[in-house]
Amino acid sequence: MNKNPYEVLGVARDASDADIKKAYHKLVMKYHPDKNPGDKSAEEKFKEVNNAFDILKDPQKRAAYDRFGDAAFAGGNSASAGAGNPFGAGFGGFAGGAGMDDILREAMRGFGFDGFGGFGGRGAATQQRGRDLLDTVTISLKDAYFGTTHTVNFSSNVTCDKCNGNGTDDGKPAPVCSRCGGSGMVQTRQGFFAVEHPCPECNGLGRKISKKCSKCDGTGAVHKQRSLDVKIPAGVEDGARLRLAGQGEAGQNGAPSGDFYLDIRVEQDDKFERDGNDLILKADVPFTTLALGGEIEIKTIDDKELTVKIASGTQIGSRLRVKGHGMPNPRRSGSFGDLYIEVAMTVPTKLTEKQKKALEEFAGKSKPSKKSSWF
Repeated sequence: MNKNPYEVLGVARDASDADIKKAYHKLVMKYHPDKNPGDKSAEEKFKEVNNAFDILKDPQKRAAYDRFGDAAFAGGNSASAGAGNPFGAGFGGFAGGAGMDDILREAMRGFGFDGFGGFGGRGAATQQRGRDLLDTVTISLKDAYFGTTHTVNFSSNVTCDKCNGNGTDDGKPAPVCSRCGGSGMVQTRQGFFAVEHPCPECNGLGRKISKKCSKCDGTGAVHKQRSLDVKIPAGVEDGARLRLAGQGEAGQNGAPSGDFYLDIRVEQDDKFERDGNDLILKADVPFTTLALGGEIEIKTIDDKELTVKIASGTQIGSRLRVKGHGMPNPRRSGSFGDLYIEVAMTVPTKLTEKQKKALEEFAGKSKPSKKSSWF
């Protein structure tokens, strides 16, 4: 379980970006491995601080954590899967996936440096992954029962089809930069820090483009209107987040695309109340049926007609279980929750003389005897 990022950085939930960055800078210098050589606890604390900052510095990740807590990052590297997410991992982060090289480099970028060297050096050429995209859709409970498809229309950067994302005029990968060896970074020493800067020869790309693609101007990506059909699985729960890997914005110069996320909101239904995979339906039952027993007809969420037996003496507020007529279980194919009939009764406002007389006779027989005594 990830630690609370606000507690790790020692800031309030409503802390500003400036306060979060200030707290991060203070802690990352305190627990930096170069200041604590061989101290495993400091190294772990350093990772925790960077993981917390990775969440809080990103508006989407911070919003996901504020909304879902640890559940927002279940199933992957600081992931944003959300409750009931059948697609698994979400936003890429530090937890569980990155090595100390990545963390140190990101820590130095937080101080305004372009990187941190001396640890095997992954250059800027591998840091141009496309942005993740996020959308929200609200569906009915019946759509959640059957599953549905939601079409998202949006605009984003996509891989340039003229150069295949390479940014070159001939569409072929540009040759590796001879100065940085393809890392995209060159190093200089500043005290005990080895600071990385974008290579001036290739502008940090790791490859030297001599003639840029005329369509994308060497970036490898163009802006375009898109339409994406997202399949929402049957039984999806309110608050679930679906992930479509690689459907976010295109990366620069052939780098991987980001991911697309869809947050699901399920509307409350007028008839059915949801409780996990179970459904609750309030049904008005005549007084005579409650007293004498009988049957009632109900309609399930998938519009099936069912006959439910009512035992004599059934009390108002009791629940009758109809097995297997609840919501589909999104984690177990072919499995369904149950439907509970909550017994209610509507008191008639207009009675015939015959009905009134019958009720009066019943009430008379139900009254305690005048001869009865408390003693």
